[in-house]
Parts: sequence; C-alpha cells; structure tokens
Amino acid sequence: MCLSIPSEVIEIDENNVATVDTMGIKRKVSLDLIAETVNIGDYILIHVGFAMSKIDKENALESLKIYRKMIDRKSVV
Repeated sequence: MCLSIPSEVIEIDENNVATVDTMGIKRKVSLDLIAETVNIGDYILIHVGFAMSKIDKENALESLKIYRKMIDRKSVV
C-alpha cells in the first residue's frame, strides 16, 4: 500500500518537471505520466517521483490537516 500526501505545484519547468511543496519539503517530480493539465497552485498525488493524479484543493487541504494532526499526536507519545 502506498500513502500519498498531497503536494502543491510551485513551479513547472520546460521539461515538464514540477517543483512541489509537500508539507514544507520541496522536491522535483515528473508530470509525464499524468493525463490532466497541471498548473502552478494545483495539488497532485505522487508515486516514486511521478505525478499520478490531481486532487482538488479542498480535499488536499483537508488531507494535509489530518496528516498534521497525526504527526502532532505521534510527537506527544
């Protein structure tokens, strides 16, 4: 099973590679396998360095809120 955290696209270069922000971590991912058009500000789900699908902003932000709560609880234990 794979757990994909929504990542916000903050830049797209001429090689179809996006720089994304995943909970404060920035990294580059390929957009070559995603069928949808991706724009700066979109949220995407990533698997092994490739964008696999877009996720709407409302669902992305809700998911990120839940992940942050899980991280906060784990740091208390």
